[in-house]
Amino acid sequence: MRQVHVLSAGVVVFRSDCVPPRCLLLRAYRNWDFPKGRVEAGETPLAAARRELQEETGISRVTFVAGEAWRETPPYAGGKVARYYVGLTDDPAVYLPMNPALGRPEHHAFRWVDCAGAVQLLPPRLLPILRWACAEVSMLHAR
Repeated sequence: MRQVHVLSAGVVVFRSDCVPPRCLLLRAYRNWDFPKGRVEAGETPLAAARRELQEETGISRVTFVAGEAWRETPPYAGGKVARYYVGLTDDPAVYLPMNPALGRPEHHAFRWVDCAGAVQLLPPRLLPILRWACAEVSMLHAR
């Protein structure tokens, strides 16, 4: 029997004003992750990533520095797969809004951290995504 995967999409978003680059991590309970959420019917994963970034953080100005290139996690937690894009923002203000379905914010905290700091906080399944995203942003700064 074929396992059905639930696709979510998100953004590894970096601040454009930081050297070394700093990416945004969100914490739900004890778990750190990048902004992401489920891709809705009729929505492209890139559009879902942009929407989720705005809904979860208030950040609406983002440039996708690797274009539409993405990386995915292996399936986890009952068949979920998360697809991530690399973004750059000039808007470092983060707002953790109330999630109407939960009656509280979806996330408890956020941090802008450099790549080395992110390695210390993220779960192992996200480390290949982080390494790829950090390399993409480093290439941008090297130009």
